[in-house]
Amino acid sequence: MAHTAEFYIEKMNLEAHPEGGYYKSTFAGTEEMTTRNVLRPLYTSIYFLLRSEDISHLHRLQSDELWYYHGGSPLTVHMIYPDGTYEAKKLGLNIDNGEMPQILVPKHTIFGSSVDEANTFSLVGCMVAPGFDFADFELFTQDELLKDYPQHEAVIRKMAYETLD
Repeated sequence: MAHTAEFYIEKMNLEAHPEGGYYKSTFAGTEEMTTRNVLRPLYTSIYFLLRSEDISHLHRLQSDELWYYHGGSPLTVHMIYPDGTYEAKKLGLNIDNGEMPQILVPKHTIFGSSVDEANTFSLVGCMVAPGFDFADFELFTQDELLKDYPQHEAVIRKMAYETLD
């Protein structure tokens, strides 16, 4: 039996994420470390669900983030690396089609994600190390990103907020 995005949102108690999509914190390491003058867990993990009508808007973290595919349609992770290069990686199980079941988004990389298939969703897991802290979470507007990365205008217009309210 195939379930809908709404099924997972309800049954897994997922809530709206500021970048887009839905999430729930699931695990945090019991060991802690100090990074950027803040004591935080060694790692944190979430479930993340993105519907095809949603965008995980371009944002940046100060830690590495590993993404794990769990189900639904493949997910495309759009990345603008600190050196300005762009790469899109597919998270999924169709290895012959270039998908991988896990990918890394390196720290300081601007990234967002989308589901390319219409009327579907992707359910993934994300682990951040050192652990996630909203103080390290940066969202961007199109204008902010276009100043530094005009060569990526198409993806920026698709994946970044016009304004932050």
